[in-house]
Amino acid sequence: MENHQNMNEVEVLLVEDNPSDAELTMRALKKKNLANKLFHVKDGAEAIDFLFAQGKFASRRVESGPKVVLLDLKLPKVDGIEVLRRIKSDDRTKIIPVVVMTSSREDRDLVDCYNLGVNGYVVKPVEFEDFARAVSELGCYWLLINETPR
Repeated sequence: MENHQNMNEVEVLLVEDNPSDAELTMRALKKKNLANKLFHVKDGAEAIDFLFAQGKFASRRVESGPKVVLLDLKLPKVDGIEVLRRIKSDDRTKIIPVVVMTSSREDRDLVDCYNLGVNGYVVKPVEFEDFARAVSELGCYWLLINETPR
């Protein structure tokens, strides 16, 4: 259910390896008409390739970053903390808002994320309705309300 429109028009980059969490996130954003420019990657290595226009995403421009990255922490290949570190340590991508959406309640993860410059940290609710509400509120805020320099 990935949306493969023009790679330079992506507004939401969803980095999520759990298929049901990804599906719920996309459904909740679609319900609010916020998913028309969403792109989904399933691991941290693919997220880094997408954001830094390398590998199979070499045709993109790094400067055409998404409006927001929704990032899971527990990812295959490269974990979410490392993806966040790469985003926030590069002048080309550090202004992209990153919201961690994770099942982790570990204080160390929370502290590490904020030390690296995360813009938001949300622990995934277990109930579908709570999860859908949290995602749609996040989408509304980061895509419609929040202002970022461009």
